[in-house]
Amino acid sequence: MATEATFTIPSDQFPLGSVFTQLPRITVELERIIPGRESIVPYFWVRGTVVDDIESEFSDHPGVDAIQLIDSVEDQYLLRVEWAMEYNGVLSVLTETEIPLIEAVGTAQQWTFSIRGDDQYDITTFQQRCRELDIPITLTKLHALTPIESDTEGALTDTQEEALVLAYDRGYFNSPRDVTMEELGDELGISHQAVASRLRRGIQHVLGSTLSGVRSSAREDT
Repeated sequence: MATEATFTIPSDQFPLGSVFTQLPRITVELERIIPGRESIVPYFWVRGTVVDDIESEFSDHPGVDAIQLIDSVEDQYLLRVEWAMEYNGVLSVLTETEIPLIEAVGTAQQWTFSIRGDDQYDITTFQQRCRELDIPITLTKLHALTPIESDTEGALTDTQEEALVLAYDRGYFNSPRDVTMEELGDELGISHQAVASRLRRGIQHVLGSTLSGVRSSAREDT
């Protein structure tokens, strides 16, 4: 049965953790990913600060090749990172074990990661590999996903629901569209890239929930 686990590591044990030395009050959030050999979590958000050059706030780290600012709005920055694939860390273990990253949030105190395996054996394999590489992870939550939880997996966040409802009301999904993504961003007070991210995730969740229900009905009919 699919199993979800949450674990933490000290803030300085993850490549992007170097930023907390300069900006201790910020929050860093990695985009959700399914690991691939060519690309691992290419985008992340920095929230809770206003600086002239956010890229320079990240100290050199052997796990990072380059960081590039993509967009910013008020105290939020969207950045792209190129990871050093040879660096042994949490992300390399996720790639090696092919375990999806559901969520990753970093603060000056710690990083919190949520991952999902096909079964508990996947989670155990991930933990063992981290121990072999002396990565100090601490498991804080472990539970098997029930069918009900799987159906509600697509539950929208408040920000995703807000973006979807506004886009629908303003005619973004009409053909031709009655509003642009930039205009939606102006209303929400965020960048058009952030709007695109919220709509994409929201639509993915809605479709996932809908299709899960369709498949369940189909199985019952057979």
